[in-house]
Amino acid sequence: MPKLNLNHTKVLAISIVLLLIVSIGLILYYNNKINTLSENVISLNKEILKELNQMNESLKGDISSLDENLTMEIGLVDTNLRNFKTQNEGEINTLSNLIDEIEKQSEIQLGELKEELKSIRVKSKDFTAIIEDVLQSVVSVGTNKGLGSGAVIDDRGFIVTNYHVIDGASIIRVLTYDNEVYDAALVGFNDVVDVAVLKVDASLDNLRFGDSDDVDVGERVIALGNPAGLSFTVTEGIVSAVHRTGPNNLNIYLQTDVPINPGNSGGPLVDTNSRIIGLNNFKAAGFEGLGFAIESNSVKIAVDDIIDQYLQQSE
Repeated sequence: MPKLNLNHTKVLAISIVLLLIVSIGLILYYNNKINTLSENVISLNKEILKELNQMNESLKGDISSLDENLTMEIGLVDTNLRNFKTQNEGEINTLSNLIDEIEKQSEIQLGELKEELKSIRVKSKDFTAIIEDVLQSVVSVGTNKGLGSGAVIDDRGFIVTNYHVIDGASIIRVLTYDNEVYDAALVGFNDVVDVAVLKVDASLDNLRFGDSDDVDVGERVIALGNPAGLSFTVTEGIVSAVHRTGPNNLNIYLQTDVPINPGNSGGPLVDTNSRIIGLNNFKAAGFEGLGFAIESNSVKIAVDDIIDQYLQQSE
């Protein structure tokens, strides 16, 4: 049996022990390195997370500030747009109103110019320049009691005539210059002044009242009406006197040389400006060229009072 070489055995054992020690050392070394690396990674992760959180908070703040600024800017722009729109609308309305006013003034001035031209033509020649327009506002008043005349004084269909023309009548109809016939309602009357107001359901051209205090003796006038049933007759004359006291010592009359005949009563006495300066009323019996018309100022006061009462009762 061969002998075991102890030296070789010792060397082998020592080598194995050394190898184990080195292996363990290496393991411990690399394990320590791994632990250190892990700690570094964890620390780095924490730093990165911290940076990310700070960046997130900063970004949130920037976004919030940007949102507030954007909201303010949008609000400012919206306010400016609204203000501009309001200002623009105001300027447009102002301009529109100005245009309307200019148009109204132009129409008024044009109407006044036309009236002046008509007046010049009338004063220089005769009444033909205004006859056609005036007749549009004159009506024939027929009742079951008789016949008279009237004048449209409001485009809503109000007509003035003498009270004695419709006194006691149960049927009242009016005939216009255009041959239209309307049933008329009695709105009211003033029997002292001898004025009555009728109304028809129609929109008609109307005449305006003139100031009878401005009428001069010798002024040329025309009377329109239906004498003896002859519809829409026009007669011309002059004012012979003003402010005549009537039979009742209450009415004030214009005296004219215009013939006043049955059927003329209630018709308008018109001046060269197409204004009603009197309401034809009667003539002195047995005398020619001695007619009387109720002065327009008295007629207008009575008419306005009658219409005001009617409108108040209608409300």
